[in-house]
Amino acid sequence: MLYSMTGYGRAEQVIGGKNFLVEVKSLNGKQFDLRLNIPSLLKPFEFEVRNILNEGLQRGSVECNISIKLNGSSKPVSINIELAKAYYQPVADLADELQLEKGDLLSTILKLPEVITPTTDMLTDAEWNEVSSLIKAAIAQLNKHREDEGKSLENDLLLRLANIESQQTIITELEPLRRTKIKEGLKKLLEEHVGKENYDQNRLEQELIFYIEKIDISEEQVRLNNHCNYFRTILAEPEIAKGKKLSFILQEFGREINTTGSKAYDATIQKAVILMKDELEKAKEQILNVL
Repeated sequence: MLYSMTGYGRAEQVIGGKNFLVEVKSLNGKQFDLRLNIPSLLKPFEFEVRNILNEGLQRGSVECNISIKLNGSSKPVSINIELAKAYYQPVADLADELQLEKGDLLSTILKLPEVITPTTDMLTDAEWNEVSSLIKAAIAQLNKHREDEGKSLENDLLLRLANIESQQTIITELEPLRRTKIKEGLKKLLEEHVGKENYDQNRLEQELIFYIEKIDISEEQVRLNNHCNYFRTILAEPEIAKGKKLSFILQEFGREINTTGSKAYDATIQKAVILMKDELEKAKEQILNVL
């Protein structure tokens, strides 16, 4: 089974009076490339968050956003009431002395240093365990999307593989005819330009054998057939991440197909080779999306 690198996952849960929302999306990429956006409350756990995402997603260009929605019982900031009281009387006395209105006195005091400070809330171990489970839930949803898209990718790759094999069958059928055609063509040229009686038949046979061996494509066809079988074997393996391995096999496909084309010297075989190359390029494009 194949997994795509493209997917989206979302999970939400109230933990410790705070509503945590985790969103993860992934696109294709050569390595694991993560863009992480987390609130300050999770900064102490950033390394753990990155490890969870890396282990769960393995490969791809990943973007993860974790946000916190505060409910009524949560305090985004804390007010130092005792310090505010200590500020009040001197500020009030100054307002009286300057004959200023005291209506904005509270807002003035709240702006003074250390009166309002960010909350120092920290996640407990139990809360962090819940948050990590929430991240894993979002990853699981993303991987489900990857699996669903992977089925379509696998079907398309199998189609490309079958098309390559069908052209390979045509080449295998044409190969004996090609040899006969080459032999008859050379004999005809010699008879036209040298004369049938003016060349050594035995020598011609030897040269033909040597020439035909040089342009023989049977080994390339055997290796290509082996690559096709190996490709199917890899597809059937339970391993999740296999895109790189399949990509390497397709490179071997290309070598055998190109060599076949360079040795063909036959218009019909060349046509089959071009069709094989077209299917191979389509397969390579799809492999870029495989995990």
